[in-house]
Amino acid sequence: MNALVQVPTFTTPASARPRRPVRIETPDGVRLFHRDWGEGRPVVFLHGWALTADMWNYQVEPLHRLGLRCIAYDRRGHGRSEDPGFGYDYDTLADDLEAVLAALDLRDVVLVGHSMAGGELVRYMTRHGDKDRVAKLLFLSPALPCLLKSPDNPDGIDRAVFDQVREHGYRRDYAKWLKDNEEPFFVPETSRAMRDWIGEQMRQVSPKAMLDCNLAMIEADFRPELAQIDLPSLVIHGDRDVSAPLERTGARAAALIPGAELRVYEDAPHGLFVTHMDRLNADILAFAVD
Repeated sequence: MNALVQVPTFTTPASARPRRPVRIETPDGVRLFHRDWGEGRPVVFLHGWALTADMWNYQVEPLHRLGLRCIAYDRRGHGRSEDPGFGYDYDTLADDLEAVLAALDLRDVVLVGHSMAGGELVRYMTRHGDKDRVAKLLFLSPALPCLLKSPDNPDGIDRAVFDQVREHGYRRDYAKWLKDNEEPFFVPETSRAMRDWIGEQMRQVSPKAMLDCNLAMIEADFRPELAQIDLPSLVIHGDRDVSAPLERTGARAAALIPGAELRVYEDAPHGLFVTHMDRLNADILAFAVD
């Protein structure tokens, strides 16, 4: 699917009024960059591991013109948010999400999280659990529920495999690792410019945030928490996802969330937010307004 499909032009409602910029600061004093566009039901987008809020550009821009209020922010240590050198664990990241929702005084929110951010959605609900604030959850290519191999998770991956990548890829030549592993993230039709744009986002991340978030994602076991989710939930996953293989992640996560729907995109990779943007945008819009 062409990653640069033209989107029809829509007019922002005349009733929309500019909001004053809001400063978002976490409980431990970290300033977070965010965008807040449009009116209507709020949809908060959380980006994947080592990416930034810009990964959602092809969702936020068209969807805010279709009647949604679209908010996306950079995780601490990523993009334009401050890098304190600590707090890259799921508890703190869930608290950061609460800081975003509270600062913008959001209610009836749809949370959308890609990859690692699926864990932030789950931990937010089990740690804060405010149904007045959050109404629905959309997990996109989630790195859930449990990645490490263990006696009760035999389909997981050996820690040695993760350690090898961290030590000989991320710590020694992260830029080369990104280039060597970009192909399965996209589809053959994805332009060179789009690939480079995603790679540039991933090169912006603080090395400590990148490594610490990776370790948090690897070591987390969300199986007990997923069973506690009692909100309408949609899991969207590609059947050609190499970063988070469907049967190990999205399919298992959907089975653990009571009442969750699993929607599988054929021939879609981990980067389906750019490779399958039109279908994804239609699904986000339908899920948000239903």
